[in-house]
Amino acid sequence: MEDQLKEVPAHDFQSLLCSPERDFLIRNNGDEVKVESLKGKKVGLYFSASWCGPCQSFTPNLVEVYNELLSDGKFEVVFVSADQDDESFNKYFSKMPWLAIPFSDYETRDRLDKLFDVSGIPHLVILDENGKELTNEGVGIIREHGVEGYPFTPERIEELKEKEEEAKRNQTLKSLLVTPSRDYVITFDGKKVPVVELEGKTILLYFSLVAYRKCLAFTPKLVEIYQELTKEGENFEIVMIPLDKEEPSFKQAFEGMPWLSLPLLDKTCEKLVRYFELSSLPTVVVIGPDGKTLHPNVAEVIEEHGRKAYPFTPEKFAEIEELEKIKRESQTLESILVSEDCNFVIGKDGVKVQVSDLVGKNILLYFSAHWCPPCRAFLPKLIEAYHEIKAKDDNFEVIFVSSDKDQTSFNEFFSTMPWLALPFGDKRKESLGRLFKIRGIPMLVALGPTGKTVTTEARHLIAYHGANAYPFTEERIKEIEEQYEKMAEEWPKKVKLALHEEHELVLTKRVGYNCDGCNKFGQGWSFWCNKCDFDLHPNCALGGEDKDKDKDKDKNKDKDGAEELKGNGEDEEKNTNEGWTCDGDVCYKA
Repeated sequence: MEDQLKEVPAHDFQSLLCSPERDFLIRNNGDEVKVESLKGKKVGLYFSASWCGPCQSFTPNLVEVYNELLSDGKFEVVFVSADQDDESFNKYFSKMPWLAIPFSDYETRDRLDKLFDVSGIPHLVILDENGKELTNEGVGIIREHGVEGYPFTPERIEELKEKEEEAKRNQTLKSLLVTPSRDYVITFDGKKVPVVELEGKTILLYFSLVAYRKCLAFTPKLVEIYQELTKEGENFEIVMIPLDKEEPSFKQAFEGMPWLSLPLLDKTCEKLVRYFELSSLPTVVVIGPDGKTLHPNVAEVIEEHGRKAYPFTPEKFAEIEELEKIKRESQTLESILVSEDCNFVIGKDGVKVQVSDLVGKNILLYFSAHWCPPCRAFLPKLIEAYHEIKAKDDNFEVIFVSSDKDQTSFNEFFSTMPWLALPFGDKRKESLGRLFKIRGIPMLVALGPTGKTVTTEARHLIAYHGANAYPFTEERIKEIEEQYEKMAEEWPKKVKLALHEEHELVLTKRVGYNCDGCNKFGQGWSFWCNKCDFDLHPNCALGGEDKDKDKDKDKNKDKDGAEELKGNGEDEEKNTNEGWTCDGDVCYKA
């Protein structure tokens, strides 16, 4: 690391930050500060803009660190704006206590962007007293370590990482929750409870945003478990780690919660987010009676099993897994689709079809939504496979499980489908989502005649094999693969085609690829150029010009089908897919 640092060129602050017409930087009150005043200081070049959400979020963190280091006088920040106009720059800069390149000097700002290869913002480059680059990952360092990251040298960052590893090895409840200025947690009415009183208990750390939709749905379930365990006299407690910024909304929500909490905006909250590498909300971390982490997140387990998951030990999870195994082995269509008085699905015009009438059939559960572009694109392929399978075997059905946000969208999407559905807003959707761990849509779960799960990967099987994949069993897929193996014996090992004139294509077994001929997913055999990473389905490579044309027609037909389904869904896609992120050919839960 030291050798790499020596190779980094030193920048003269005068030539780096000045222009022929300007030898000063500015403050937000208009004062001019000579660049030479930076001599002997570490300098952070802060590339940011008012229109950037992550910048708006990060700037207060940087302000806090800057203010704490201000008395030392050895650190300065220079704002390099990416704003679009002078008014936006001034409004944003008014919140910053440091210096800036004048907005009018776009040439210097552009030069700095290119010099430090700024491809995204916020971006913080930290230079040492001699103008050498210490790091271009200042944003990550500030977020992770705050003022403790100073003086931002590689040695300091390495030291902090070693300290964190040591802290994890020697973790206690005190090391997690106590600071030099605070040794307590609080009740909803502001009473202080010493952390020492919690030692020896099983502690759940509940990371929450009180107004976040998923937390709003989860909190009542956690309250129920808390009350049950408290009534039974269990040696446990919940400590909320609030991630909110607004005190009124937090206080109002906290009044309805029976547990303890860290104070709102306490620095320990952000520290624990980093410490436990938080990736989703809600998150419930389990700390054992010895102060060690038992589990990084039991929120999903609590959703599914409630109080039965306590005390969240490895032994308890092994017990739950055994029960789940028994449950899977005894799964029937009625056990997953009949709930209290909900014993039906619907067909066209809302006609009720009893679940008992579907027993003994091969069923596909189709998790999808109108607002989801990959769902609309996949639907024509599924409809085509449905009709082909149905023509050969009437003991087959598809049930649409909707993630649409309103009845109108559901009705519009369902009207294009030839199969059955759960009614819109049906409570069984949530239990099915948990059972099959639905993280992205579209998703197809195949159930056999007994109601047991055949595969959760039916979507990919239909995408590649179409109706030929039916009934989606391992045996059927193995048969298809054997057929391909036998066919491959008769195929040429190499081909030279006009589609790829540069090199020969070699017959190769591939895990998965995108065909450069028809632009569809493929797996198994491909005619492949490893130099160009160019793939062709065997059909596209060997089918001849006419078949290629037919495929183009099919591709266009699929596109037309997707467009037809799209309808007026563009606005809906923007406004109703809250909680989801669409990436490629899948929409994932955010």
